[in-house]
This record gives sequence, structure tokens and C-alpha cells, in this order.
Amino acid sequence: MLAAILILCGTVSFASCSSNDDNPSAVQPTIERITERGTLIVGTTGDYRPLSYKEADGNYWGFGIEMAEKIAERLNVDIAFVQTSWPTLTADVLAEPQTFDLAIGGITITDARKETMLMSDGYLCNGKTILCRTDEADRFQSLADIDQPEVRVMVNPGGLNEKFALANLTHAQIIVHEKNEEIPSQVAEGNADVMITEITEAPWYVQNDTRLAAPLLNAPFTHGEIGVLMRMGQDDLLALVNSVIAQMKADGSLRQLHEKYGLVYGY
Repeated sequence: MLAAILILCGTVSFASCSSNDDNPSAVQPTIERITERGTLIVGTTGDYRPLSYKEADGNYWGFGIEMAEKIAERLNVDIAFVQTSWPTLTADVLAEPQTFDLAIGGITITDARKETMLMSDGYLCNGKTILCRTDEADRFQSLADIDQPEVRVMVNPGGLNEKFALANLTHAQIIVHEKNEEIPSQVAEGNADVMITEITEAPWYVQNDTRLAAPLLNAPFTHGEIGVLMRMGQDDLLALVNSVIAQMKADGSLRQLHEKYGLVYGY
């Protein structure tokens, strides 16, 4: 079922993915500060299965969490997670004093973000799609099918899902729900008809809730990549992150991580 996504992801341009040195200097400002502290501080939303999720006991898990752990391992430091949110993500990255060293976990690489912040090379293919109830999968086969006055579309606030819905769904009812992780169950229970989500998130919910379907998974509305976000001026840390991503692509560990979380490997 996911073969088409594999082909799609393979068409993404990776001109920016040329490998930096495998061992960026550890004496440049950001890396020096992190190593002196002994801990890499990572911002993540914790609401985006299977990329970043915070359990009730405070523990984080997910694809992005393991990527962050690989970066900390390269730095030879411990790791600590700080919860951010989609509405406050940019403000938290740019905050003074600095809130965290980098942010990870489902953050799409965009030109707008790169105007004011640094973004790493991509490590996961991405694109907008939908979740709906299984018994209504045939009803939603295009964006036009969704953009109808009687269709209730639910999104989380402040992120690209909300932005996409507002830009492309001018007739549907847009419902903003604060907690992203609750939206799939809201759809399944009939409180909304469609969730705008990503091809990285939708398969997890389809696999774990038989009430849900992702009928347009193989034909996402947008094509992009997910990367690591950080503030300007951290070029040494950016180089190190890119070298970790390049090494994981080269040694097969990135593919293994995709397989672990049921995600399509498109590199």
C-alpha cells in the first residue's frame, strides 16, 4: 500500500544533503556550551505519534526522540527533553534566554522557517494527508470531496496542518482542537469527519485503531521532508546534526529506524 509513497519520496531533491565532515569541530561555540553543560536540551511537542510522544509518566518515545538520542550520543552528552507546542515552537526556538539547543519531532522543512532559523537536512519524507472513519473512506477521495460545507475538518492549532486547512478548505467547517493526539479519536467517535495530518502520522493511527482509515495516504497533497530545527548562529551544531543524519543514511541505521516505526524509507 505504501509503495507509491516510496516513489514519491524518492523524487524529493536532496541537494542540501551533501555530507559535512563526520567530526565537526567540538570547540565551536554551541557544541562547546553543550559539552561543558554535559546535556543536550531538546525541544519536542510530545503529541505526534510515532515521531514524538510524551507518556503520562513523563517519558518520551518516537522516531524523532531516537534521532535526538543519536545526536546526543555523537556529542557524548546526556539528553533532556523540554516540551514545546506547535503554536509556540518558533517563539521557543528564538527565546532569550535560550530554551533548548534544538527542536525535533515532526517539524517540516519550510522556506519560511529557514528565513529566521536553521534547519537540518531531511531525515524523513512527509506530506499532508487525512484520517477519516473507515466506513467513510470512499467518501473522501480528493481535496474537493473534503471541501464541502457539511464536512467537519479538525486540526491542531498553530502548525502547518491548520495553515494548510485554512488555505485549501474554504467551504468545509474547520474545527481547531488543542491537543493533536486527541484528534484521531475525535474523528473515530464522530465529533469530526476528517483530520488533516501527515503521511508520517496517519499510518500509526490506522494500524492501531480499526475505526480509522487514510484513503489518500498514497496521494498526499504536499511533498516535503522533516528535519531538526534550531536558532541561527548554531552552525557548528547544524553541521554535527547533518553529519549524524548522513552517517545514519550511509550505515543503514536510518532505514532500520524507519522500519521500526512503520515509516517509509525514501532515501
